[in-house]
Order: sequence, then structure tokens, then C-alpha cells
Amino acid sequence: MMISPHNDKAQHTHISSFWSSPSLNLGLILVIPSVVLLVLVSTLVPHPSTFSPLSSPWKWRYGGHRYSSIFNGSSTDSPFMEAETDKLAPNMSFSDALIDKDVDNVTSTTRVVKRSSKLEMVEAYMARARSSIKEAARVRNLTSIHQDPDYVPHGPIYRNANAFHRSYLEMEKLFKIYVYQEGEPPMFHNGPCKSIYSSEGRFIHEVEKGKFYTTQDPDEALVYFLPFSVAMLVRYLYESESLKTDAIGRIVIDYIHVISGKYPYWNRSLGADHFMLSCHDWGPLASSFVPHLFNKSIRVLCNANTSEGFIPAKDASFPEINLLKGEADIGGLPPSRRSILAFFAGHLHGYIRYLLLNEWKDKNDPDVQVYDQLPKGVSYMSKLKNSRFCLCPSGYEVASPRIVEAIYAECVPVLISDGYVAPFSDVLNWKSFSVQITVKDIPNMKRILMGISQR
Repeated sequence: MMISPHNDKAQHTHISSFWSSPSLNLGLILVIPSVVLLVLVSTLVPHPSTFSPLSSPWKWRYGGHRYSSIFNGSSTDSPFMEAETDKLAPNMSFSDALIDKDVDNVTSTTRVVKRSSKLEMVEAYMARARSSIKEAARVRNLTSIHQDPDYVPHGPIYRNANAFHRSYLEMEKLFKIYVYQEGEPPMFHNGPCKSIYSSEGRFIHEVEKGKFYTTQDPDEALVYFLPFSVAMLVRYLYESESLKTDAIGRIVIDYIHVISGKYPYWNRSLGADHFMLSCHDWGPLASSFVPHLFNKSIRVLCNANTSEGFIPAKDASFPEINLLKGEADIGGLPPSRRSILAFFAGHLHGYIRYLLLNEWKDKNDPDVQVYDQLPKGVSYMSKLKNSRFCLCPSGYEVASPRIVEAIYAECVPVLISDGYVAPFSDVLNWKSFSVQITVKDIPNMKRILMGISQR
């Protein structure tokens, strides 16, 4: 069970400002690359093989071609990694390492050699970054072993502030995203910027602008973004009457077929250095139509459910944010002045909410207030701001904007779910600012929450 005292005003301000609307764009652009970089330097790519696009996108062939991945998480024992690291000058930038001085009148064979050389340089640079992050993680008694004039993270909300800080610095030096240009709006290069899927659309729009960590040269990239929007695929292709999702699957398969036939990057890693992002409930479903996308690629998902195949070792959990117009009204009363112990308001949606509503609705308990619909004239935000704990039960899927809404109101989020991996959980220490209650403990919820000290 995750428990949080909720009495540190400075910590609440830090947390709520991180999720607030003014910093949302930077959060989407800056935090996700850092999290993806952590995945890259810590993931062991499975035994490699080759996907060969055939005339039919539905056919797949696996070969025996071996590829030395630049993202091999077991690199500490690799003599190649150790030897190649010395090829880079101490202050050489990632871009400098990839520059071809001699590109005129080269043969196709030379191009292949140069591409291989670039991969070796990337591998060496990633080995150095991995070693640096591990060193920072080990030195826990210091804020950081590297000085950053801008910002050094600290405090209990981080799992390891030193490692996160160092990975952020490494990201600024070497992280480059190549966005595939194939595909047409509205299902590609586009996404919803309002409603509960706004995180998906905002990220796609920001990365398409090309201002942060993107490159027009695919040979310079560390990762490759698949710019389809699952929310838009569902909007335009889902057949609600027949409940068929085949059209969504065909689009995803066709897209991988196109990019793998046109570029070498998918085939050389089987998609392990590619990533998709989805805040729609069907993000895992959309990725399942391509086995390597599901099993090997990095999937940044709001619906981060381990029971649906979310793999914490390679995937990243993303917050679902219901982006509203205007300014976000954050903050609230100090815990000692909040009259409600726990609060929830939401319609029946999945078995967990059924259990919660069945157990606590209409109990007339002033401490635990659970509604399927708020009384007329009662403000949802005012209830959040007057509650010490805000209940965040999963619906049919695990993701919920209620977690971020609770943080806006400086109310401790209570995660009630099975199999949910909280957003940025490889960076953030959710034990320091949230509570997790198992589904079977819903009847004991009041006793559990009252037993948590405010100090």
C-alpha cells in the first residue's frame, strides 16, 4: 500500500505545478524524452531477427539476421561497448559523432560501411550515457555528481533524483527523435487536443513542430516516432454497430509495412527503437495487430495495464489529462481544514466502480462521500479541494484523468486498480504522494485512510 502524509505544502506546490496547464506542453516534450531515454539505456532487446515486408502486409517472415542493438541493457559486460566508448572525444556531441565529412561520390558499399560506423558510434555513446546514469544513481548522498546551472531535482517525489537528473542531461546532449512523414491527417500527424485524450494530441502536435529533440536526418535519430493517433483511428474507422476493429488493425499493419519497406530502421531493430503514444483505451489493442510493435517497441500509454500486455521494462506510462479551457484552478485548503476524508463522483463504468458505488454510495457518511452523480448545484472541484483523499478507481480501463485532477486540488490520489502502472513510475516515487488500495480492500477503505497520519 502506498501512503502519503500530505502535510508538506512545498511538496504539494511542486507536484501540482508539474501537472498544471502552464507547464503541460514542456512536460509532454521534456519528460517523455527523458523517460524514453531511461528505457533505451536499460532495456535488453530480445533475440533479433528480420521482418521482411512482402507484397501483402498481412504476411510476416522472420530471418536469422543478427543485429547488435544500440539499446542493449546488458552492456556492462560487453567488451565492444567498453572498447568503442573511447572512440568519442570527451566533449564530442552526439551530432558531431555522426557527421560524415566525406559524402561526395561514395559507392553504395561505402554508404553501408558509413551507416554501420554510425551505429557503432551511437552504441558507444549510449554505453557512456548508461554508465553515467548508473554512477549518478549510486551516489545517493549528493544532489548530483554533475552541476547543472538551470535545475537540479531533489526531494522524495523522485525514485532517484540523481539518476533522473543525469538522464535528463544526457537527453539534452544526445536525444533525437525522427518523426516519419508518411501518413495523412486526420489519422496521422494529428490528434485530439481537448477532452480526456488531449495528452495524445498535444504531444503529437508539439513533436510535429520540430522544436524539441527532433531531427530531419533519420540517421541521426536515437528513436523513431510512429505518428498515428489511436483516438483518431477509432473516431474514423471503428464500426460501432458491428464492434469490428479490423480497419484499425489494417491501418497500423499497412503503416509498419510502408516504413519498413522504405527505410532500414524498423528492420534493423525489429522496432525496438521505435515508439508510439496513445491515451485512448485501445492503445494496447491497436499495437497488438503488429507483434513486434506490441512486444518490442516502446509504447507510451495512458492505459498502462499489465493485464493487457503493458511491459514496464520497455513501455512508459503517460498521464491522462482532461485539458480544459482557461487557466487551471490549482491548490486548496491545508489538510487540517478539509472536512471530507475521501471523495469520488463518477458514473458506473467497470466492475471496480460498481464495487465502490455498491459499498459506499448512499451511506450518508460525512467522511467518505461517494456519488454516481453530484447533487444539483454542488461543485466537483470544490469537493476535491475540500477532501484529504480523492478516490481514483479504474473504469473499464485503468487510465483516469482523476489522478491529475486530484493533484491539481492538492488532494492525495487514492489509486484503486488492478495492474495499473502509474505515470512516469520509473522516475516518480508514487509512494511519497499517493495511496494505493487493492480492490478487495474497498470495504475497508475508511479504516485504511483514517490510519494514515497527516504528519
